[in-house]
Amino acid sequence: MRDLSELPDLKLALVQSDLAWHDRQANLGRFAELLQQARGADLVVLPEMFTTGFSMDSASLAEPEEGPTREWMLGQAAELDAVVTGSLITQAADGSFRNRLLWARPDGTLLHYDKRHLFRMAGEHQHYTPGERQVRWELKGWRIRPLICYDLRFPVWSRDAQDTDLLLYTANWPGARRHHWNRLLPARAIENLCYVAAVNRVGTDGKGYAYSGDSQVLDFHGETLLNAGDAEGVFHVSLGSTELAAYRTRFPAHLDADRFEVL
Repeated sequence: MRDLSELPDLKLALVQSDLAWHDRQANLGRFAELLQQARGADLVVLPEMFTTGFSMDSASLAEPEEGPTREWMLGQAAELDAVVTGSLITQAADGSFRNRLLWARPDGTLLHYDKRHLFRMAGEHQHYTPGERQVRWELKGWRIRPLICYDLRFPVWSRDAQDTDLLLYTANWPGARRHHWNRLLPARAIENLCYVAAVNRVGTDGKGYAYSGDSQVLDFHGETLLNAGDAEGVFHVSLGSTELAAYRTRFPAHLDADRFEVL
């Protein structure tokens, strides 16, 4: 069994920004500038659909799996010597359109997670195919599970108390439901006995929806370690494993959790 308390600190850089509507080049240019402020981080987190905004125009905006944003992310990861992650509209090898999070490593390897819960109130389920599986990746020994926006509302999909050290949400969560965002994130941290990091966007999209930001990092008590409010920028926080290990030893609620299998 691993000794969680011996893991090095994990340094995060959360990138909160407005997004240019349906303009990949403008967004990549803006994020290339912002990522210069992310140096020193182990993990750099971008918003959901960070190249386009939250769009249902999947057929015209989708990139192939080997597309330009993939190469851009791998280049940024190599330059920063950090993992760079965020989601974009992708056409998978089977022809389906996916809201796909890419996990670009500095060594040139790439992993992905496809959004499971598609936001039907915006018609996302009519334009995209849902993901079929949870994923969990390691970085410096930390076990991290990425999720996307609407996934936050479904605690069974987030539930993995024994293995996850950090739940990571990337989102385009509108200001009209800001209250829900700020209540659900602490709940996920508390119930899973883990850290939570969540990146949202700011500004107004091409359909007139406003976004309030509130990108944040919470500890296993659901207490705020960082909240970006509505500011644009790059926000740094460092996570310690010793405190997490001590809390799980002192309050091992995960040992009484219901066992289930996600089908």
